[in-house]
Amino acid sequence: MKKSIFRSICIVSLCVFIASIVFIMGVLYSYFSKTQLAALKSQNEIAATAVEAEGETFLEHFSNDSYRITLIDSDGTVLYDSESSADTMENHIDREEVIEALQSGYGESSRYSKTLFERLQYSAIKLSDGTVLRMSSAHYSLLSLLLMMLQPFIIVAVITIALALLLANRLSKRIVEPLNSLDLDKPESGIIYEELTPLLERMEYQKKQLRLKSAELIRKQQEFNAATYNMCEGLVLLNEEGVIISINKAATKILSVSPYCVGKDILMLNNSLALQELLGKAKNSEHGETVLSLNGMEYQMNASPIISDGTVTGVVLLIFDVTEKEKSEQMRREFTANVSHELKTPLQSISGYAELLKNGMVKPDDKEMFFDRIYSEAQRMITLVDDIIGLSRLDEGDADMIREETDLYALAEENIRILQNAADNAKVTLTLSGTSAKLLGVVHLLSEIVYNLCDNAIKYNRENGSVSVEVSESEKEVILSVSDTGIGIPEEHIERVFERFYRVDKSHSKEVGGTGLGLSIVKHAAKLHDASVEINSVVDGGTTVTVRFPKREVIK
Repeated sequence: MKKSIFRSICIVSLCVFIASIVFIMGVLYSYFSKTQLAALKSQNEIAATAVEAEGETFLEHFSNDSYRITLIDSDGTVLYDSESSADTMENHIDREEVIEALQSGYGESSRYSKTLFERLQYSAIKLSDGTVLRMSSAHYSLLSLLLMMLQPFIIVAVITIALALLLANRLSKRIVEPLNSLDLDKPESGIIYEELTPLLERMEYQKKQLRLKSAELIRKQQEFNAATYNMCEGLVLLNEEGVIISINKAATKILSVSPYCVGKDILMLNNSLALQELLGKAKNSEHGETVLSLNGMEYQMNASPIISDGTVTGVVLLIFDVTEKEKSEQMRREFTANVSHELKTPLQSISGYAELLKNGMVKPDDKEMFFDRIYSEAQRMITLVDDIIGLSRLDEGDADMIREETDLYALAEENIRILQNAADNAKVTLTLSGTSAKLLGVVHLLSEIVYNLCDNAIKYNRENGSVSVEVSESEKEVILSVSDTGIGIPEEHIERVFERFYRVDKSHSKEVGGTGLGLSIVKHAAKLHDASVEINSVVDGGTTVTVRFPKREVIK
């Protein structure tokens, strides 16, 4: 703006200067031309009077370098000329001033010489004898006068331009200075020029709107950040080029990246082929999903395009942890396969024994043995189905299960009495120690925990081995501990013994009739009581299973 003002002032000043010079030169030139013509006329009148009185004698004695005098006959023939020979001069009957003098008695004219640098003025008077006396004088033309005055004009122009530049610079600074000193935070407080009032008022209005919009955007950004920061799922916002615009805390953990990765291409952080194909679909306006394995975990990634005016302007990437889901699905498949296998084995045995009996292929003395085997396999199936039904109920939760205060020591004592025959048959000593310990729980589930732990300790023990059951309590817990001197569990199997149908020694399990669901029932029943289960085992050195129940107050 300052440059524009400065340039405008300089141009205006230069134009005014040139116009002034032209105007002054024009006025002065016109004035001096008229003055010279009047003087020429006066001199011609004096000469005409003298010629009338003295005749051509006056002309022969006339001497004046400033004027040229010519006597012309009525037919245009030059009779006398002060500068040239009359005989050599052409006829002047067509001269403007001569024609006018012959017609009206006086004529005048002016015309340029052979060049534009000299202008001639003519004054003609008709004498009494019909001849015309013409007097002329030469003076500079406007162009020659300008050329003569060129040096002074240049000096004046330089001075004028210098003054114009100085004044333009100072004036432009004075004009712009109030604008540069405006307080943009309070534009209306700095109104210097009345013409700027609408602009400043508009600026103030727009600033208020921008502040409101900015505050709203900040509030929405904070709400968005607060919502996404605490999400368990990963959320990543990408622009159309795949560059990260926003990423929440969960996504940084899942992708193992810094929270300051905003502005980087996501494929620089993870360039897996599956992710590339997923983002490619999103950029083509298609929704896509895939499952990736990251750091030993399974994650489902959903990519959705952000479309504006028919163009993909970004991608929303949602990351879900599906590790447990995948494990549950795998366990479900394994469980289905195991149930089918476990039921198929006794059914085939029962079917085979029954077919032999039906076809009379069994000796009368062996029938009782076959009946015993059929009964044994049937009982095994019943036990397996009961365990499966029990697990299904545990999976459904404890909404319909009544909790009541129970003495865990008395419950353990009752289950030991039930298992005493099994312990005697296995030649295992079964003992109970500890004190009375009451807790709030579902009685039949607590009984299942004690029964299954003791049953396993007996089945997987050694001949002449022992099983020790201890019930104790602390200020915050009731503790059940079952120890045996059995075969033990290898360390690599300890984490998996709670899985359904999982057996460490499958051949031994078949021998003792185990279903592989006992510890799974223990785990689920303990979970419903918010209890923890710990296993300490040494191969060929025995196993100790400890269940810790938190104490709860009985609501009366």
